[in-house]
Amino acid sequence: QVQLVESGGGLVQAGGSLRLSCAASGRPFSSLVMGWFRQAPGKEREFAAFISWRGGTTDYTDSVKGRFTISRDNAKNMVYLQMNSLKPEDTAVYYCAATPRVAVARSSAGYDYWGQGTQVTVSS
Repeated sequence: QVQLVESGGGLVQAGGSLRLSCAASGRPFSSLVMGWFRQAPGKEREFAAFISWRGGTTDYTDSVKGRFTISRDNAKNMVYLQMNSLKPEDTAVYYCAATPRVAVARSSAGYDYWGQGTQVTVSS
């Protein structure tokens, strides 16, 4: 089993920044592919960002490219999502996800473990 705990959410004005963190435990972190997903009120959960086992490959949904950066620190068992130039439409609960499999990066079905989520609210 893998446990994931997100932190770093909050309320920020449009144009501001937040850094989300996700702490993982339960198995060697370097064996996990990591992703960030988000779910806005009344909408389905959607892919935001992905990072491979050692961080050499990343992927982003188009709406966050150039504004969000995913990174990981395998020594600390942490994955991060730096979010800059935030917009009201970024408001959502953000979830950290993990899998030891070769993930279909953009699909929530490709992940086996999920955190409890952290709320991000961007005011206009």
